Parts: sequence; structure tokens; C-alpha cells
Amino acid sequence: MVGRQSMKFEHFNVQAGIDGSGVQTDLLSLNSTVKIFFRNPATFFGVHVTATPLQLYYYNLNIATGHIKSFYEARKSKRALVTVVEGYQIPVYGAVPIIGGGGDTVSVPLNLTLVIRSRAYILGRLVKSKFYTHVLCQVALSGDHVGKPINLMTPGSCTYH
Repeated sequence: MVGRQSMKFEHFNVQAGIDGSGVQTDLLSLNSTVKIFFRNPATFFGVHVTATPLQLYYYNLNIATGHIKSFYEARKSKRALVTVVEGYQIPVYGAVPIIGGGGDTVSVPLNLTLVIRSRAYILGRLVKSKFYTHVLCQVALSGDHVGKPINLMTPGSCTYH
């Protein structure tokens, strides 16, 4: 079960550069930290937890990625997962009028996605239960939020499937 979440943008930079094929464009660098709380409320069994990479999107453009290590969560326990989500010199091809010119007043809409898979072995390995949690969080990054944690538990900011 995924609980409280927060995200903190450490660094956000847009600069001129050249992509891998030699086309001049603007390059985006981003460094952020995502904190997720995972809780296992089960009374009789622990769960093995894995996750897909955390993906941070600007519309359909993947601008940052982070990884969560697999772990085992004992019964009736919880843990905080801290993951670095970063992207370095990602070409943004034409998104500069929106991102590049505003400083503290610009608000950049971002989507954070991940899938958490929990697998429980009940009665040894005879009965295996899998639980998938799809998480989609909408974050608006503005210049005055850099260095400050953003609460992702506000109503409507994240959806779980």
C-alpha cells in the first residue's frame, strides 16, 4: 500500500546546446528527490516489492528517470523510500518558449508515473498473490518551488489504479 508522498526539486536548468544528431536545441537538466511511504498492513505475511522506474514527463517527453531497489517488507510494517529522479541535458525541441523565459513566474506541468508490484507468498510458495499499484502524479514546477518539498498528497494531485 502506497502512502504519503512528497517531491523536492533540487536543480532545474535549461540551456542552449546540440543534441546527438547535431541539431541545435535547448537542453534541460533536472535533479529531484521523491519520497514514498510503503506500508504492508497484512497480518500473516510479508511482501516482496519491486517497481518500474519512476518516469517524469513534460507532456509526452521523458525528461527524468529514477529507480527503486527491490525489497522485502515484513508483515504490519512500513518504510520510507527515497529515490533520486534525474535527467541530464535532455533535448526539449521547441518547448523553450514555455520553459525558457520566465524565471520564478513560469509553471512547468510535469507528470510522475510508476508501477509498484507487491508479491505475497501465502502458504509457502503454494499460493502467490500479486498486487499492482499504478501511480500517476501531476506536479507543477515553478521557480519558487526549487529546493522546497512539494506535497503530493493534496486531493487530486495523484491517482492510483
